[in-house]
Amino acid sequence: MPDAQKITVQDGRLRVPDQPIIPFIEGDGTGPDIWRASVRVLDAAVQKAYGGRRRIEWMEVFAGEKAFRKFNTWLPDETVDAFREYLVGIKGPLTTPVGGGIRSLNVALRQLLDLYVCLRPVRWFKGVPSPVRHPEKVDMVIFRENTEDIYAGIEFEQASEDVKKVLAFLKETFPQMYKKIRFPDTSSIGLKPVSREGTERLIRAAIGYAVANKRRSLTLVHKGNIMKFTEGAFRNWGYALAEREFPDRVYTWEQWERARAAKGETAANAEQKAALAAGRLLVKDAIADITLQQVLTRPDEFDVIATLNLNGDYLSDALAAQVGGMGIAPGGNINYVTGHAVFEATHGTAPKYANLDKVNPGSVVLSGEMMLRYLGWREAADLIVKG
Repeated sequence: MPDAQKITVQDGRLRVPDQPIIPFIEGDGTGPDIWRASVRVLDAAVQKAYGGRRRIEWMEVFAGEKAFRKFNTWLPDETVDAFREYLVGIKGPLTTPVGGGIRSLNVALRQLLDLYVCLRPVRWFKGVPSPVRHPEKVDMVIFRENTEDIYAGIEFEQASEDVKKVLAFLKETFPQMYKKIRFPDTSSIGLKPVSREGTERLIRAAIGYAVANKRRSLTLVHKGNIMKFTEGAFRNWGYALAEREFPDRVYTWEQWERARAAKGETAANAEQKAALAAGRLLVKDAIADITLQQVLTRPDEFDVIATLNLNGDYLSDALAAQVGGMGIAPGGNINYVTGHAVFEATHGTAPKYANLDKVNPGSVVLSGEMMLRYLGWREAADLIVKG
């Protein structure tokens, strides 16, 4: 077998050698336990699928508590450089203190590598306990924007000199907006950036995925009824991109509205029915809080979902509860332009169970399955989910 090699990108496509070098972070708390179990599954699937012709060369890199003990830093530059150089990696859960201290290592990696899509497939596996009657109806793929929204981390702490400057600027420049701050003297302030470019690259990736995988619909989930210039713009930019870049592949609710206004509801319904019968992807939208209800009461009406960062966080974790919980929920953070991707456990570190081999490794195993599929190693990926 040839020596291990780097994964590269050529003409916008991944070039994966038969023995790719893939960096991994085993994680904190129960991370080492679940990594030991998971890597055996991934290696066995690759071996069985390709009879030894392909093999992953795993390369450990460090973040979290292990990195702090070794290098006195939570996220060494060398770790970020390794993910940047080798393109595709995988990680276990990492510690992030709540309410102060170090920044979220997960968010830091996403932002440093510009991993703008958080991809969260949600499906039920037979035999897994579920709190809902029909978990088999849950089969969704969430595209969560990963780099903007309030997760950008632009915050100013109450009573700090920085927040005083922000409040003074608002009071002088936007006095009507300033009046909406109920208790300015004790308020912390955060910013919520949402850009057209960030929205468009997310929606472009979601539509590309939906079309390639013959999915039925894409729902743009937003809170545009309240936040009109951020979440509302996300909705509008999403519809505009769908019609502009995929005119022969999609049919949107906006098109239906225009047809209804011009020709009546019966004609609009007929137009939509014909488009869907021809295999077009239905692009629609839904308000975030209503969506959180409807994914419980009528999950079969949702397929691919695209949404902003905070909504996506709530939605993907709520959906995971319907199919067995975070312990078996996989995730991937991807830049579809550069090819960079980091797949990860979506649950916490559960330190009280560390070194006991009690925690389900399913989240990392299924994230590894996503990684294999991303590499184009579908045969190995199918062995993990189908046997």
